[in-house]
Amino acid sequence: MTRVWLITGASRGLGRAFTEAALQAGDRVIGAARNVEPLADLVQQYPDDLVRIPLDVTDRAAVFAAAEQAVAAFGRLDIVVNNAGAMLLGMVEEASEEQIRAHFDVNLFGAVWVTQAVLPYLRAQGGGRILQVTTMGTGGGFPMVGMYAAGKSALDSVSEAVAMEAEQFGVKLTIVQMGGYDTGLFAKGTTMTTPDPHYQELRDKLVEMWGEDAGPAPETAAPAIMELAGLADPPRRLIVGSESFDVVQQDLQDRMAQYRAWEHLSRTVSG
Repeated sequence: MTRVWLITGASRGLGRAFTEAALQAGDRVIGAARNVEPLADLVQQYPDDLVRIPLDVTDRAAVFAAAEQAVAAFGRLDIVVNNAGAMLLGMVEEASEEQIRAHFDVNLFGAVWVTQAVLPYLRAQGGGRILQVTTMGTGGGFPMVGMYAAGKSALDSVSEAVAMEAEQFGVKLTIVQMGGYDTGLFAKGTTMTTPDPHYQELRDKLVEMWGEDAGPAPETAAPAIMELAGLADPPRRLIVGSESFDVVQQDLQDRMAQYRAWEHLSRTVSG
């Protein structure tokens, strides 16, 4: 059965990889992005199966109009991939109000607008899938990427609620916690804070720790997404990336150990 996908942030990185994989599988795709020109080659290759929609997910009215246009293109939506995102890189103290608000407009509110816009259509047709692309780092903040983790963590919580609210309508939601892939996010989708010299020593340590490895190519993640989209009973959460799985598992173990170490203080009060 040919499925219809709506993928935001479809023109590059993971979104582009997911778009290509869906088309290669014989599915149809509505690719949404601020700039859809990079999808021109795929339109030539799949003229009947790919529709491009220019979209800024921070514009709620535009998102709802795009959802209507997407449904009109192929008559339904089967899989919605909330992939559009941006990066705010820098220490929390360095980030301006404008930078923080703009960052959350994309990574949190944009995804919420898309979710709100597609749910009426999925409910009316009796089901569908929503894949919320977050990050393996939503378990806690980390220096220089605290705002990114915060936006994705908030999306995690909202998505948990949506999953429970929408399952009665046959809509299944999975929070896709991506590991680090060479998506070009740090080159094209990143806003930098103005460095504060007080943090230079920490900044240097982080740069040395991260090194120059940008991670594996985005298309290497696509098979897992394709398999996930085809599962009759998909998980609520999925970590994508072997190394990322290990990191998340260790983080959870460390957190639980800390809770147990201070359990005696927690239990000194009721509630």
